[in-house]
Amino acid sequence: MRLSSFYPVLMTKKVKETSAFYQQYFGLSIVFDADWYMSLKQEETGDELAILQATHETVPSSFGKSVQGLILNFEVENVDEVYQQLIKEKQLPLHLDLRDEAFGQRHFITSDPNGVLIDVITVIPPDESFQDQYKEEVWKDES
Repeated sequence: MRLSSFYPVLMTKKVKETSAFYQQYFGLSIVFDADWYMSLKQEETGDELAILQATHETVPSSFGKSVQGLILNFEVENVDEVYQQLIKEKQLPLHLDLRDEAFGQRHFITSDPNGVLIDVITVIPPDESFQDQYKEEVWKDES
């Protein structure tokens, strides 16, 4: 199978509020706008995110629940700047404070209006104990 696109769809009761959140804080733009579904896109990367009314007729009724148990990763160039903007200035909720991980991330975790966790990440060189687990080099060699 060859995919032409892949993107998450968040089911929620707060379609407009959720869309506004991702537009305001993560720079996504509206591609499609209906009262029950919104498609958003990050112009520079082409990444997409959709938001769907959980009770819409296209969702099988036994599955029409708001999203939970999900983390969205947003990789950024400078996580410290984004932390300053989103947590310190805009006062989004903070669930995990800014820190470095031995597996190769500097990150913090916030959340959207639905409680979906958002992990904001800058890739850093991993500790030697993790380097063999990477199948491709995703960090910049600082030597």
